[in-house]
Amino acid sequence: MNIKNNNYLSIAQLTDQYLGKAQRSDTRETTEGLSFQDILQQKALQGAGGLKFSKHCMGRLADRNIELTGSQLERLENGTKKAQQKGIRDSLVIVDQLAFIVNVPNQTVVTAMDSTETDDNIFTNINGAVII
Repeated sequence: MNIKNNNYLSIAQLTDQYLGKAQRSDTRETTEGLSFQDILQQKALQGAGGLKFSKHCMGRLADRNIELTGSQLERLENGTKKAQQKGIRDSLVIVDQLAFIVNVPNQTVVTAMDSTETDDNIFTNINGAVII
């Protein structure tokens, strides 16, 4: 709308002029630097169970082309529950050829790797391991 009466702008023109630019921000990446695909994958993984995946973990999954199947995710959750029952705080959970470091009290997967990427097979800052 381009109505100018006595040099006054319409409400629509003012709204577009002052608020339009702020509302038209680029939504390809969030303030955390995650793309829509990363967020979608993270929400899908979180929706499947009680485990959360940290931003770091999501980056590692993407970088290493690791895709969890439903059964692997279920087994990861079961391994986390077993670690919780034994009082483990930070656990290494191995599912098939995949290794995950899980903060058990927070139910958060901190990082993930394929067994082919673990050169020395050394894991630090854990106080227990579950092999599923």
